[in-house]
Amino acid sequence: MTTTDAAPAIIPSFDTPSGEGRKLAIICSKGSLDMAYPGLILANAALGEGVETHMFFTFWGFDIINKQTMADLKFTPLGNTATHMPQGLGGIPGITHMATSKLKKSIADLDVPEVPDFLEQIVASGGHLWACRMSADMNHLTEDDLYDEVEAIISASDFIEKTEGAQLLFI
Repeated sequence: MTTTDAAPAIIPSFDTPSGEGRKLAIICSKGSLDMAYPGLILANAALGEGVETHMFFTFWGFDIINKQTMADLKFTPLGNTATHMPQGLGGIPGITHMATSKLKKSIADLDVPEVPDFLEQIVASGGHLWACRMSADMNHLTEDDLYDEVEAIISASDFIEKTEGAQLLFI
């Protein structure tokens, strides 16, 4: 009988809190209503487990933290096959408004906070919000244009340094 080299078993330690020493980095690259919530929900869940959590908003994800857009994110079914509706309907005037209203109602029915309130909850729970320097420069935005609790506009390299060793999620 031959043996093979196996990775050592991972044995959980029950002596320390579950989230201690864990770190999560979430990159939010899309700013539509349906793409804002996955990052917010995951950040909130991680914070609830005691995991150090950092969110980095880049490209279209800037809409989530832009004071002018954050409270009015939209959902469009156009090009989204998961809506299970004929794609030709997505371009009809009023469809985006209808789809956005329906999604907002579904979210509210679950007592999930709206985007600005969710960001506030994440920060109050110890989460860190960072804005991408390149995206800010491309869009001619400054810290004054962003949600007040964004800690800073930083480079991608700075974010990588701040989240060294973190589990990374790209949304």
